Amino acid sequence: MSKRFDKSEHWAHPATAALHAGFRNDPSTKAVCVPIYQNTAYELEGDLSKIANVYNVKEDGYTYTRIINPTTRALERRFAAVDNATDSLAVASGQAATFIALANLCSGRPGDNIVASPFLYGNSWNLLHNTFRRFGIETRTAENSDPAAFERQIDDRTICLFGECISNPILDPLPLRSLVEIGRRRGVPVVVDNTTTPLVCRPAKLGADMATYSATKYVCGHGTTLGGIISDYGSFPFQQHPESFPLFSNPDEAHGGILWHEAVREVQDLGKSATLLKARMTWLRDVGACASPFNSFQLLQGLETLHLRMRQHCANAQTVAEMLRNHPKVAKVTYPLFFTGQKKELADDLFDRSYGYGAMLMFEVGDARNGRTLIENIDLLYHVSNVGDARTLITHPVSTTHTTVPRDKRIAAGITDGTIRLCVGLEHADDIIGDLEKALSAIY
Repeated sequence: MSKRFDKSEHWAHPATAALHAGFRNDPSTKAVCVPIYQNTAYELEGDLSKIANVYNVKEDGYTYTRIINPTTRALERRFAAVDNATDSLAVASGQAATFIALANLCSGRPGDNIVASPFLYGNSWNLLHNTFRRFGIETRTAENSDPAAFERQIDDRTICLFGECISNPILDPLPLRSLVEIGRRRGVPVVVDNTTTPLVCRPAKLGADMATYSATKYVCGHGTTLGGIISDYGSFPFQQHPESFPLFSNPDEAHGGILWHEAVREVQDLGKSATLLKARMTWLRDVGACASPFNSFQLLQGLETLHLRMRQHCANAQTVAEMLRNHPKVAKVTYPLFFTGQKKELADDLFDRSYGYGAMLMFEVGDARNGRTLIENIDLLYHVSNVGDARTLITHPVSTTHTTVPRDKRIAAGITDGTIRLCVGLEHADDIIGDLEKALSAIY
């Protein structure tokens, strides 16, 4: 384990945590940067009974990189400090993070259900409504505009409430505080996907129990590296609800009849979250969606500048959104800063305005022909369906990500024929605006 790591370690500012939390130096070489431990296994030295304790989750230690790796563990510790979490678990992708976070809550019996916002990233929607359904886990939907609808869907087999803090791509804000109140009252944890707004939205401060991140996006920040992270904020009392969450209170056959609430007290480094200890030692072990040590190293580099980049992303996005809002060929701009009524109240509550209102926006250019014309006339911006890059990314959903979605369902989801999604990067705002103005001028 790294030098001077203290499980009570806390930094008041994410900027400091991103550079110092969880790792001081390599004990062998005194290297300041986290080394890449690009290996699979670890020599098991000394007393075999102590080695058995590591495998039995009675002592900390490294066994196999699919379960734990020093580089990845440094990333987990550091991200937990940045995100005000008790601990975090790094996995292979954002999609793996969502799968493991939610599957980890299941009771082990068919008939569980999740109550979710309908406004989800496409692959998350498919995971919940198709893949989980095949596992016997039902997903019920409730509109963000009606928090009471979430409560009406809850029953004694509901394992969580789930949604994106600000949905991708239609930017519908989640009524997070209301869902937290409902979850506390009904004994159901609230899990959020905070991929598009790390630091801009702080789930822990708003009362969420867990969050998932595609670290591929803004945590990495440069479009180079896949990764996912699950944060546990340590706020949900699973043991108080043994009927709903039996695997958190009763012996778990998936790990030799272990009691996770007792095991978490046996270890030190891994002793901050029984929820993630269970996820690591069962789901991550069995599914194998582990983070690559090299990818963890890359994500650590991105994490160091996350606080700087998110402020600049948000500042650029606001400048670009204001230009588009006043452009004669743009029919509508959707950006959280411009919300009114209930949506404005939700956005103002969700977002830390010292950062801004996020880096993603949508705008309308009339019809599909105009949308294609715009995309075909950009030069600086990248026509890419990803989000969260240092570069500005633009896409016409009807021609790309939503091309196979029936028109009525697409319209119902807020994607019209002329919708353009823009993820504003770190270029100078004047250059982004210049490229957009040139492309808009091609529309007749």
